[in-house]
Amino acid sequence: PPLPVLLDVASITADRILLLDSFFSVVIFHGQTVASWRKAEYHKQEEHAAFAQLLNGPQQDAASIVKDRFPVPRLVDCDQRGSQARFLLTKLNPSATYNSNAPTGTDIIYTDDVSLQVFMDHLKKLAVQD
Repeated sequence: PPLPVLLDVASITADRILLLDSFFSVVIFHGQTVASWRKAEYHKQEEHAAFAQLLNGPQQDAASIVKDRFPVPRLVDCDQRGSQARFLLTKLNPSATYNSNAPTGTDIIYTDDVSLQVFMDHLKKLAVQD
């Protein structure tokens, strides 16, 4: 079943499909493992019917979003580390950047922006300053 996740780079994992609706664009993002299984066409094999259902769920949700909206949003179907992934990455909180201590194996965003957590910590420090 679909579950909500944080709009954060930490939500990107290799075994996850993300659906983002940002009004002007609807993004279906496939993690690296899911994308490789799709490219290997496992979803077309009878024994992997559950995987086919997993792939079709976000497609159907995106189609229903696009159908009922004006102006019609751009539908972007992308894979992790693919060129179209930028449509998702630009919307995420950069909790893991090139200059942070991000755990090994997580995606990072190449930006000089601070994460929401760093911003909130700084704001708290300013609020209680003498």
